Amino acid sequence: MNTTVTNTPLFTVEEENLICIFQLEKKQSRAALIGSIMDAMPYFDEPELTEVAENALDKLIDMSDEEYEGLTFHPTYHSGGEEDAE
Repeated sequence: MNTTVTNTPLFTVEEENLICIFQLEKKQSRAALIGSIMDAMPYFDEPELTEVAENALDKLIDMSDEEYEGLTFHPTYHSGGEEDAE
């Protein structure tokens, strides 16, 4: 049984979107995803992005492979509303 992560407190929207970036073609194993995010982190030039990645990594590292396999990640798209105009 798959559990949809969207709208659950397990991962924030930002963390889930970051995970989705690294899983564009297919879902990676938990270990491969952790490695991919860690490999990319030196290239992040925004402190906020680094913080999101660190928080996502903490959650991924703390969960088991079985817990991870039960998750389905879906990107959340921002509509570009009033917040973007500020």
